[in-house]
Amino acid sequence: MRNLLAGIHDFQREGFRSQRTLMERLAVEGQRPQIALVSCSDSRVLPEMFTQAAPGDIFLVRNAGNIVPAATVANGAPGEAASLEFAVEVLGVRDVVVCGHTHCGAVDAILNPETIAGLPNLERWLLSSQETGRIVRERYGHLEGDSLMRVAVAEHVLVQLEHLRALPFIARRLEEPDFAIHGWVYDIVTGEVVVYDVDAGRFRDLD
Repeated sequence: MRNLLAGIHDFQREGFRSQRTLMERLAVEGQRPQIALVSCSDSRVLPEMFTQAAPGDIFLVRNAGNIVPAATVANGAPGEAASLEFAVEVLGVRDVVVCGHTHCGAVDAILNPETIAGLPNLERWLLSSQETGRIVRERYGHLEGDSLMRVAVAEHVLVQLEHLRALPFIARRLEEPDFAIHGWVYDIVTGEVVVYDVDAGRFRDLD
């Protein structure tokens, strides 16, 4: 904790200076982020770092497992749906990204629920993405270890994209030609990001 408090002091003395003009403008004009991004809460995943984004560029929604709850759950107005609705309907965001990552503890817990026994809140939260576990068991039973986890993380992102498409305000916007949703996977070891290619039906490297 001490190093973080010291970091705040250093930021106030030095780091904020380079951003002051930008932040003053954003305070007056309001935010107009380029994208809304659903990311995992994992401390090793910093979207602003691997996209080199500036303040005001990304409307960030984070939770354990970069989950977009299914529409049946979202009707109860969880924070994810509310945040994305604000980004799309109020801020005018035209691109929404679901970003998974390698070595994801939430995906591992979906595949191995016994590892979170006794954690009732987490168990209930991950129930909204049990489809990931079913897909992985049915299609990738021949894999194990890192190979299994990589495909599981990718399939998990695709499940969240389906949940995203089912949200009424997203479904309406997808009828517009300049609105899109995207699936990414960030590799925490290499820093690489792969993106889902809808036409090819697979994840590919960035162009």
